[in-house]
Amino acid sequence: MLTDVEIAQQAKIKPITEIAEKLNLTADDLELYGKFKAKISKEVWKRIKNNSDGKLVLMTAITPTPAGEGKTTTSIGLADAFNKLGRKVCVALREPSLGPCFGIKGGAAGGGYAQVVPMEDINLHFTGDFHALTTAHNLLAAVLDNHIHHGNELKIDVRRVVWKRVLDLNDRALRNIIVGLGGKSNGVPRESGFDITVASEMMAILCLAKNLSDLKTRLGKIIVAYDVENKPITANDLKVTGSLTLLLKDAIKPNLVQTLEGTPALIHGGPFANIAHGCNSVQATKYALKLADVVVTEAGFGADLGAEKFLDIKCRMNNLQPDAVVIVATVRALKMHGGVAKNNLAEKNVDALKIGLENLEKHIENIQNFGLPPVVALNYFPTDAEEEISEVKKLCAEKNVKFALSKVFSEGGAGGIELAKAVESAFNEEKNFTLTYPDEFSVKEKISAVAQKIYGADGVNYTTAAEKQIAEIEKLGFGKLPICIAKTQYSLSDDATKLGRPKNFSVTVREVKISAGAGFIVVLLGNILTMPGLPKVPAAEKIDITDDGIISGLF
Repeated sequence: MLTDVEIAQQAKIKPITEIAEKLNLTADDLELYGKFKAKISKEVWKRIKNNSDGKLVLMTAITPTPAGEGKTTTSIGLADAFNKLGRKVCVALREPSLGPCFGIKGGAAGGGYAQVVPMEDINLHFTGDFHALTTAHNLLAAVLDNHIHHGNELKIDVRRVVWKRVLDLNDRALRNIIVGLGGKSNGVPRESGFDITVASEMMAILCLAKNLSDLKTRLGKIIVAYDVENKPITANDLKVTGSLTLLLKDAIKPNLVQTLEGTPALIHGGPFANIAHGCNSVQATKYALKLADVVVTEAGFGADLGAEKFLDIKCRMNNLQPDAVVIVATVRALKMHGGVAKNNLAEKNVDALKIGLENLEKHIENIQNFGLPPVVALNYFPTDAEEEISEVKKLCAEKNVKFALSKVFSEGGAGGIELAKAVESAFNEEKNFTLTYPDEFSVKEKISAVAQKIYGADGVNYTTAAEKQIAEIEKLGFGKLPICIAKTQYSLSDDATKLGRPKNFSVTVREVKISAGAGFIVVLLGNILTMPGLPKVPAAEKIDITDDGIISGLF
């Protein structure tokens, strides 16, 4: 089979104006970025805001493994399947980050015959949204240091500056740095560091903002430091909110592209689900719901991370409710959760699969506890044994959950027809959407609710620093905000080595901080990092381009 990039390069991409017509959009509604990419003009919302909403399908997955699950691929393939069934459909996804693209994970535009295109552009600079975010974030950091250098009128405590700089690459050497060295003219020396751009609060703000006005209000609330009396210092205090908004005036507009089969795709925003809330933008989701009858959207990583945050943060803030939730799994990944080494996953091992199924079972229970109907999509591999597939079907039958075999990677939309029909059937199931915790809970009560209900933990431990931070957050009046827990994606616990469905464990809260502009409290568990590092052999070593502009190694 051809590589992902080879398949994408052979695709006959339609002009983006033709794709827009499928959503009843005209050329005047678009701001073109070449022939095959466009942003949707903000004026469109005025025309469509009173349209009825389409059905919303949330795509999530089991706890990820190096074996791969194929959540984005399944999202795209499902949308193509609905398109084949004659539905007016749109897929709404996140933009890929350059960090994992050149690191260990590779691109994030789907795979095989279920991709969004132009794949190379989407995985690289796209329409410049991430560059705009990086610049805006770092402008705020520069103005902050400049204020301290020029007399520090706001009496900022340089030991309590909490706004780092960002870069959309994996670079462990930048995690902890010292700025301001080189004498008086170069600023005030202090400890700092870099996060990856997708971990920036501004990324979360972009994805949660309802419009430009809301974006501006949220940007102004960003807490960058504390003064000598422990009072928060915000972007508004530094008088740069207008400049920050200006830098993001185009980035806030949703991006329109297409799948290999010509299904409209809105790709916008890209926070990681292990260190942020992990969903595409509210604007893209709401535009899609007003423009299409069926919308397939994706939350990052497993249902304990991306789906939990989609439901407890994004839905809470925007009065959204999925009509069905698809949980993607693979036989390979389930066997890995059952203890099989990556090199042996092609061998049939029903016993290991049965152990690994406990992970899928927990994710099913989590979605059911939200009062939503789950559908299990088994992403098919040629090495899957019929006996192994039967075991997954058996579990779904026992849990009264719809099951579908997905072959979208090799067959495109045609390989997702069974899944699309299962999802349509789930639309008719009774729903009783229930959040994990109410706003009124204390910060600790919210953390305990997620840890116990979603992860299956027995309890929560707190470092001394975290205890103090929670007390300060509640004293400042932010205690009623929802929580955004950052933890490893590789386990339901905060220990990446605990695969399957861990039992008899507790989680440790290491740090708690406020993202006042985004509107949530960030809770860091275990050793989660907000600036990833590169692997020993990064994907960047395998990527190349010829003199004719043919790209290779980008998968």
